[in-house]
Amino acid sequence: MFYKQELDLLNKNKTLRVRRIFSNSYLDFASNDYLGLSYNKTSIKKAYKLVVNKKLNSPRASMLINGYSILHKKLESTLSKINNFQSCILLGSGFLANIALFETLVRKKDILFIDEEYHASGILATKLIKNVCFFKHNDCRDLETKIKQYSKDIKYNRILIAIEGIYSMSGDIAKKEFTKIAIKYNAILIVDEAHSSGTLGDNLLGYFDFYNIDIKPNFIKMGTLSKAYGSYGAYILSSKHINDYLQSRAKPIIYSTALSAFDTALALVNIKYIQKNKKHFNNKLKIIKKIILKNIQIKLDSQIFSIKFHNQEEMIKKANFLKKHNFLVGAIRKPTVNMPTLRVILSLKHNKKDIYNLCNLLKK
Repeated sequence: MFYKQELDLLNKNKTLRVRRIFSNSYLDFASNDYLGLSYNKTSIKKAYKLVVNKKLNSPRASMLINGYSILHKKLESTLSKINNFQSCILLGSGFLANIALFETLVRKKDILFIDEEYHASGILATKLIKNVCFFKHNDCRDLETKIKQYSKDIKYNRILIAIEGIYSMSGDIAKKEFTKIAIKYNAILIVDEAHSSGTLGDNLLGYFDFYNIDIKPNFIKMGTLSKAYGSYGAYILSSKHINDYLQSRAKPIIYSTALSAFDTALALVNIKYIQKNKKHFNNKLKIIKKIILKNIQIKLDSQIFSIKFHNQEEMIKKANFLKKHNFLVGAIRKPTVNMPTLRVILSLKHNKKDIYNLCNLLKK
């Protein structure tokens, strides 16, 4: 049997992954549905109305052939406007977006400095390029030291820096100083905002909004539509010249079918809904963070917190304990993380009682 030995080893190490359909009776603290929009049936109906009146049900081709539609353009314009970027381009997923950014923008005489805890899609993309340097997680001093060190040895055409707005495993927010370093060294700064768009800042627009940072021509924002925005797909926000270069050279844009009509419509509806109700959402986010601080003394930067274990079996045992009490949390295994981790994600779909009950179980 093909790969039997490998499968047996994965099973022995408790790292064999399986797909499961979980009962709706579980209280879901595992998904990325930060604002609870996956349950919003009004948005579904509004998105359906946007699509059903259009002649075509699907994009049929890539955006550069004839798959680009009015809906795509509306969503791109909306994202550009609310985030204060010149241009936007849609992609099929955040994974594709990171591949597009790194493989396209980092040329032979350029160098990419990337946080060691960057998402797996970015780590995979680094295999496609020549000059890559990893810096310590969220460590501005280590980044600047390495920029100086590498610049002494080789004269690079461009420097690129890649960070995440919120890191998905730890819930850490990237430090503001990264923008200052990018400006100081005239570097292109890529911020993966998959987990920060819709969750951070007074306008719930993410990292740049949270720190009230003016958008510069060397800043790039990548975000997904599948988390807080309750749909599917991704987008890249940048200056117009970077956008033009990506759509002319990025393989995931050129050779992938355009984003589906319904996902585009649903994202558009949800983004407008969030902007209209941002004060309400922010107030609710403050409440759930206060509950966590009061009950288990964890001060949250984001809606994610994690509990680390030295032993994989012990971590799985604790996850099963929570399941028995009807709570579903993320049981994250190696090699995704260095240490087995229970990841808890708070969502606005949770009521106060659910969060209090989870805190009580975590104390045990």
